[in-house]
Amino acid sequence: MTSPAGDRDPAHTPVRVLLCDDHAVVRAGLLALLSSAPGIEVIGEAGDGEEAVALAAALRPDVVLMDLQLGSGIDGIEATRRIAGLPEHEAEREAAREVECDDGRDDERDDGRDDGRDVAGRAAAGRAAPHVLVLTTYDTDADINRAIEAGATGYLLRAERPEELFSAIRAAAAGRSTLSAPVAHRVLAQMRSPRPGLTDRELDILGQLARGLSNREIARALFISEATVKTHLGRIYDKLGVDTRAGAVSVAKEQRLLP
Repeated sequence: MTSPAGDRDPAHTPVRVLLCDDHAVVRAGLLALLSSAPGIEVIGEAGDGEEAVALAAALRPDVVLMDLQLGSGIDGIEATRRIAGLPEHEAEREAAREVECDDGRDDERDDGRDDGRDVAGRAAAGRAAPHVLVLTTYDTDADINRAIEAGATGYLLRAERPEELFSAIRAAAAGRSTLSAPVAHRVLAQMRSPRPGLTDRELDILGQLARGLSNREIARALFISEATVKTHLGRIYDKLGVDTRAGAVSVAKEQRLLP
């Protein structure tokens, strides 16, 4: 489901987009697709999370179109978190302080005019962090929750039609949340039927899992059968919304379930 695009006039203020995907072919396809959309301008491409954060800080796009799995380095979740936190960086605070000083000097002027430096300084300091729109094939509860908690404005699946993607980008630029229908369904389902917390035994097994132990080794460490370990793992996966051991450990760390 996609929110309205807002009052932005594509003819005069195009949405500036930064692409982030570790597959060059995917980026090329998105670039070609977005080039056909009125009012959308791709201003940069990033092949990994670190590059996306650096380009977002330098270019200040309106929207960063972010994949979740980015190969080596930080993933799309961490990149989203850093991009969403850009206004807190020291460079932004320094720019704001410079503008405050300029404002103080302006108050002493009798003619009430600003020079070009003052206007540019206010524009730089007033820029908000880019909005991050996740575009991915992954729709597990864990991925969705982590992306939203990291500050993503929207979460879109690659199966969407081009028109939906265009609309989602414009909505994200206006700060409006955008979710693909399957994602919205998952979010609502979680709100209606929240998963129960992990039991003490499940937390014990999760801790052993984080150490990289096999099911047999966990069973020996906790003096239980291997079949019992498998049963508990199934429940842990279900509660955390994952389907792999690595996913369980990742979400557990994210939710501070592990020491």
